[in-house]
Amino acid sequence: MITVAQPRGRGEEEPVKIEHRVAVNSMKEFKLEGKEYIELNDLLKVTGLFDSGGMAKTAIAEGLVTVDGHPELRRRCKIRTGQVVGYEGRTIVVL
Repeated sequence: MITVAQPRGRGEEEPVKIEHRVAVNSMKEFKLEGKEYIELNDLLKVTGLFDSGGMAKTAIAEGLVTVDGHPELRRRCKIRTGQVVGYEGRTIVVL
């Protein structure tokens, strides 16, 4: 939760609380179907976690995306069957 001071008048400020909610335990399954792997940035786009490659690239670079529970900084990391990708409480299981 973030608290932001907002002006009330005469120099007084009233704190305003802003909540950032994340979908927790949201899980998707992704089937490779005839492929050996999919690159991390492509997986994030095709599963709908990100609308664009640029958004996925930024999240990966900031260490916000995990592969098998560990932060992954390589956007072209090869994701294979059995691996689990996570981002802000959302999970993709690769089948």
